[in-house]
Amino acid sequence: MGFNRPSKIQEMALPMMLAHPPQNLIAQSQSGTGKTAAFVLAMLSRVNALELFPQCLCLAPTYELALQTGRVVEQMGKFCVDVQVMYAIRGNRIPRGTDITKQIIIGTPGTVLDWCFKLKLIDLTKIRVFVLDEADVMIDTQGFSDHSIRIQRALPSECQMLLFSATFEDSVWHFAERIIPDPNVIKLRKEELTLNNIRQYYVLCEHRKDKYQALCNIYGSITIGQAIIFCQTRRNAKWLTVEMIQDGHQVSLLSGELTVEQRASIIQRFRDGKEKVLITTNVCARGIDVKQVTIVVNFDLPVKQGEEPDYETYLHRIGRTGRFGKKGLAFNMIEVDELPSLMKIQDHFNSSIKQLNAEDMDEIEKIDY
Repeated sequence: MGFNRPSKIQEMALPMMLAHPPQNLIAQSQSGTGKTAAFVLAMLSRVNALELFPQCLCLAPTYELALQTGRVVEQMGKFCVDVQVMYAIRGNRIPRGTDITKQIIIGTPGTVLDWCFKLKLIDLTKIRVFVLDEADVMIDTQGFSDHSIRIQRALPSECQMLLFSATFEDSVWHFAERIIPDPNVIKLRKEELTLNNIRQYYVLCEHRKDKYQALCNIYGSITIGQAIIFCQTRRNAKWLTVEMIQDGHQVSLLSGELTVEQRASIIQRFRDGKEKVLITTNVCARGIDVKQVTIVVNFDLPVKQGEEPDYETYLHRIGRTGRFGKKGLAFNMIEVDELPSLMKIQDHFNSSIKQLNAEDMDEIEKIDY
């Protein structure tokens, strides 16, 4: 799979996850650090292929992340004969009382809850490994933390429980401690949270059209790999998509109102390189792992209600580039009134965000990637 040596999180977490008797774990880990491979190994190492019922359960906050994790299971487990994955996600309708013979279930909390309690498809007392991925997103999503807790309460005491989160605000920490008994804990120091291999720039713009011009100059000068562009609103995302298509760029738009199938198909096309640019709102800030993404653009800075910068979303957005220690570039298109927010982001992560003059083609071409 191209792993030459374990990443930091793998090196710290794997010995705990593979120990006998099993140990529980709460770990802080960015996307792009190999945490999925780590917990997938833990699941695969505990599965008995001869037993045809669900033995490992992984909860993910989104449909995309569930599918992506499943892909890793299939790739890593391709020599684990007869170990199979099933997706408990919206749209995968299984009749009540069906006998599920697949050993690894990956799904979103609401659907998993239905499968366990309403449809009686999964016997939670037989689950050996329970993984909760991206806990910080779970608690931001209506109902997901309650669903997760209900599922966890029905698990046997000997079940191994693993929780991952990119950030640990107090609310995430309380949730993690509630749901994972007697855990080992791996936490990063705050300064380790930044993604040091990603160079960050900002361009000061007057208005939306100006941002677009700056974007075209940058994109025209460094067309390498693929780019994800984040907008704060669906309206901006649609406007930008139309502008770029009219200018002859191959772009696709990923937004919240698409069906599950449409979203999956757009992501797959982007992964296959059919479109070079993916424009999206926050729906996609997490869990989309496309190795060729070398540029992330914040067309709008992520802000919370009350104009406070949304640090976690910023981290997740720019984390779409520079995967696994490769170099990446992040560009922030900002208007003057957003400069204080950008400076707060820079201070929060203790990192440097350099100003770039988007009119100066020589300066742009000098950016080393």
